[in-house]
Amino acid sequence: MHPNPAFRGEEAAANLAFAAARGFGMLTAGGPDGPLAAHVPFLLGEGYADLHLARSNALGRAVTAAGRLPALIAISGPDCYVSPDWYGVADQVPTWNYVAVHLRGVLEPLPEATLHAMVDDLSAQHEARLLPKTPWVSTKMSEGVMERMLRMILPFRLHLTRVEGTWKLNQNKPPEVRSATVAALQAQTDPGAQAIADLMRDRL
Repeated sequence: MHPNPAFRGEEAAANLAFAAARGFGMLTAGGPDGPLAAHVPFLLGEGYADLHLARSNALGRAVTAAGRLPALIAISGPDCYVSPDWYGVADQVPTWNYVAVHLRGVLEPLPEATLHAMVDDLSAQHEARLLPKTPWVSTKMSEGVMERMLRMILPFRLHLTRVEGTWKLNQNKPPEVRSATVAALQAQTDPGAQAIADLMRDRL
């Protein structure tokens, strides 16, 4: 997380809402031979994040062996390069604007009996965003197929101990500089620049 307090002012609720809306991040934890990472979809609940990992995943094996491990899910949002030429003031340098949220906590295995419901809940959350369509449900699978596929993954829960967010949107610049930057970003074709411009405009 960026150390400048200007970029750390979002409320915990906003950071959690951002994490829930993204629903995907990089899970990291320490392993016996160094840092481990996995890219995972997750389901955010009250004080926890549920996820699953392949049985063969090194991170999952490390957590299973230890029983529980300190872990972090890093969720990245939009980002873009910002040119100092856009500021309209002298002696500035390039920077990168971005949004990121870190969910810190303790990761532990869940009983395998919880896996099917977790997968159903996770798919239901994301299928709902694809409307209009009839949501996919696991009951569409042929008999026995879902059960065989579930044997390839394991369920885990990250019990949250801290939520941190960086919303680096030029809050350390005067309003007129931020407005000029928004106008320049809106003129770019990069989707990240457009998304950052929207977030900056909302905070002017």
